[in-house]
Amino acid sequence: MPKPDRPKPPAPEQVFTLLVELGVTDDLPKGATGAGLLLYAPGPDEASAVRDAVSVLKQADLKPLDVTSYGTLDDRLAAGDEIPQEERDLMARALAENAVIVAQKTWFTDDAADD
Repeated sequence: MPKPDRPKPPAPEQVFTLLVELGVTDDLPKGATGAGLLLYAPGPDEASAVRDAVSVLKQADLKPLDVTSYGTLDDRLAAGDEIPQEERDLMARALAENAVIVAQKTWFTDDAADD
């Protein structure tokens, strides 16, 4: 008689560093053609963290166009990144609050003087 499959315990939550490119929305400053958001999103895996982050941004009437993941804190340290304490604190907050935390916003414009 075969053994019944036991459900796997959920993977522990991790925090992923994501860079999200946004399209034009009414919430952007005048002259902005888009924006980039650096954020920290918790999830049991990268795909879940990306899905949850995109969902939160869409609920805020933002238009995510592209998401680039830089991985977890351990991934970034293994890649040689230096992570300041302030950034580590934001990651810890994202994990503790199970929330997407926006760390930085950058507006994009077509004006070369703004680059």
